[in-house]
Amino acid sequence: MSRLAKSPLLRKLIPCLVTMVFLASLISVLTDEVWAAEIDPAQSQFTVILPATDNSSGPIPIKVGVYVLNVGKFETATGSFTIDFYLSFTSDNASSPGSFEFSNGRATSLDKSADEPTLKFYRIQASLADNLNLSNYPFDRHNLTIEIEDKEQTVNTQVYVVSREDSGLDPAVQVAGWEMDGWDARVENHYYQPYDTTFSKYVFSIGIHRSATAAILKIILPALTILLVGMLSLVMGPDKILPRLTISTGALTGLILFHLNMTSSLPPLAYLTFGDRFMLFNYFTLALCAVSSLIALYFVEKKLNDKANRVHNIALFVIPLIWLGLQISNLLML
Repeated sequence: MSRLAKSPLLRKLIPCLVTMVFLASLISVLTDEVWAAEIDPAQSQFTVILPATDNSSGPIPIKVGVYVLNVGKFETATGSFTIDFYLSFTSDNASSPGSFEFSNGRATSLDKSADEPTLKFYRIQASLADNLNLSNYPFDRHNLTIEIEDKEQTVNTQVYVVSREDSGLDPAVQVAGWEMDGWDARVENHYYQPYDTTFSKYVFSIGIHRSATAAILKIILPALTILLVGMLSLVMGPDKILPRLTISTGALTGLILFHLNMTSSLPPLAYLTFGDRFMLFNYFTLALCAVSSLIALYFVEKKLNDKANRVHNIALFVIPLIWLGLQISNLLML
């Protein structure tokens, strides 16, 4: 042994062996840390495949009921209205939503009368608004809606379900100036593209329409009266050109003023309503009456009475037929 210890070769091998043992220990420690990192997703830089969670139960259904007590003043200029109603959320699980919002307005008063794990009940007064389609004015129909979404829960965790047994419209509910068409309720998905999230939306709608009798008596009949007065100029002979022009132009001015008053309660629209087309066709008819009177005046001044009488007779029959055809086409657009 003393000879081996004094051997120069062994003295050189001992440091190498110590170094190899140290490196082996270091590699073992580093290997354990790497495996620990792979097992712990929070500390790992590698992709870790975890077992899938069981989501077979799906989103929790929440039954929503709305019972309307009163509808306040409805403004066609803004589409806004006030409404007073009961709102209920029921669920078989202890997961009734504690936070919700109206996507078409704000609640002005909210009283909670029931706050149980599976039931929440509210008395709400809200100021809401809808986008109105007034293309058929004054024979228009609209839906006044209550649109409800949860503030936090998406369709992955919660969906609304219509509870018709808890919904309805009180028989005393009336909207001033409108007739009621009943109610309906549905649930739809509302997708927010910037956030790539989808929420369940409950929509309760109240159908209303403008009274046809009131529309005819207050809008159509006055306009027709002014038009017929203006068209009386057609029955006057060519020798009464100046009175004819006075009647037709006066009626045209009256129609324009009536039209401005008729549309004063409407918002600025990018399209023509039924009433707009009705009035424009009346303008066109009275303009034809004025033009026919000017043509007849031209022939009278030229001492061409035969041609003046011919223009008079043609205008007497053709202009009413043109007006009738235009208004029939307008009716077909309803």
